[in-house]
Amino acid sequence: MSKTNNPELNIEEKIRERREPTALESLLLVSFSLGILMYNVVFLRGDPHIPLIVGCTVISAYAIYLLGFNWEDLMDAIGNGIKEIAPTILIYGIIGMMIACWIQAGIIPTLIYYGLKILNPKFFLVLAMLICAIVSTATGSSWTTVGTMGVVFLSIGAGFGVPMPITAGAAISGSYFGDKISPLSDTTNLAPAIAGSNLFDHVRHMLVSSGISLGIAGIIFLFMGFGYGGDGADMPKIVEIQETIQEGFNINPLLLLVLVLVILMGILKQPAVPSLFLGVFAGALCGVFFQGVSFNDLQIALQYGFEFSSDSEMMNSLLSGGGIQNMMWSMSLTLCAICFGSVLDATNMLNILASKLLTVAKSTGGLITCVVLSCLGTNIITGDQYLAIILPGKMYKKEFKDRGLAPQNLSRALEDAGTVTSPLVPWSSCAAVMVAALGIPTLEYLPYTFFSIVSPLVSIVLGFTGISILYTNKNNKAVKNAE
Repeated sequence: MSKTNNPELNIEEKIRERREPTALESLLLVSFSLGILMYNVVFLRGDPHIPLIVGCTVISAYAIYLLGFNWEDLMDAIGNGIKEIAPTILIYGIIGMMIACWIQAGIIPTLIYYGLKILNPKFFLVLAMLICAIVSTATGSSWTTVGTMGVVFLSIGAGFGVPMPITAGAAISGSYFGDKISPLSDTTNLAPAIAGSNLFDHVRHMLVSSGISLGIAGIIFLFMGFGYGGDGADMPKIVEIQETIQEGFNINPLLLLVLVLVILMGILKQPAVPSLFLGVFAGALCGVFFQGVSFNDLQIALQYGFEFSSDSEMMNSLLSGGGIQNMMWSMSLTLCAICFGSVLDATNMLNILASKLLTVAKSTGGLITCVVLSCLGTNIITGDQYLAIILPGKMYKKEFKDRGLAPQNLSRALEDAGTVTSPLVPWSSCAAVMVAALGIPTLEYLPYTFFSIVSPLVSIVLGFTGISILYTNKNNKAVKNAE
């Protein structure tokens, strides 16, 4: 009997026929996953890993049994997602090793020691933000900057009596400004590639919104810093920190050349992974020659992190950390998030929900608002900044073209909302790195990460006012005013 004449096979074919989820199905499934994720993290103060796995499982089961997807389809999507973030997982481990060996070698302690000598408490927060912005622009990595300079400023800020969450907010703000505009950054290259714009056109266009946002954040940090000047700075504590560092490490300005080396590799546009490996190798050599670290102590620190021991509990906490094993939480979170996000992408649920927003986006400002909300929503739902750029970029690329809007407008909006808000989502990979490097919970530093908070709002305001909005002319070139 042929297949088409077999009623049982015909029924099976109908059951297995693939279809897209409806808007209601997508809304219910995404809301369920988001609900258990937020409840666990915000109210139960639990880790986001298990809710992400549960959400991934529920949506996968629904897709297989009710939407007609094959298990192989979903596994292929997850496999491709993991492949895309493999370099990210590698960078996690390298950053963990670099933090450990840079502390052990005395590089970070040397930066803290000299930083306490030259920084003015009144302008500390602004300088911390600007220095992190410069380093991140040169290296193209907010993660590296926070893992090194962020740790340094956390210690210096403690000496000035600045609460750690505020210092963390300043460091993250500067780091994400640099990451956002650096041609060496992966997201800075990803956004124009998705939107269809040129890299350097994209960077120049972003300088407007990013510059305004950084200026607003700088003014806020400047006024906040006045509260920690003069008598606000705890000078005995600063002296105690310096003495503790001198007792525990051989302080030498030559150690700062390792930091210069890593920044130089970024300026020379060398790939991030070998550049960071070079930083680890140089730090390890400094540990051996300047601090007398044995090979066994070195490999223990690289694997499990460095533990500083002194009479000061604060310094023990600040100068301990790093190591591959201490980054495993972040690595596993990234894997869980990418699995969840890949299933949502494969089933097209986010695309379906976002398309409904276009029905109310009549103006340019409304369209950019849709992009911002979609990026923020994708970050919240998937916990992955790459998906927060890729998915909304694919959703709205045609709409921008149809309205005669230059692709730089889309690529800028993707970064204004997709890149910079990722460290504000507790279960995102970026937030996981911030927490692992600084030891400050996301919800504690979030209120002070002013650059990341302001950037999406500035992008929306520019859209509604028409300031710095580019259109395409008959030759498909960007111009200030529509023809």
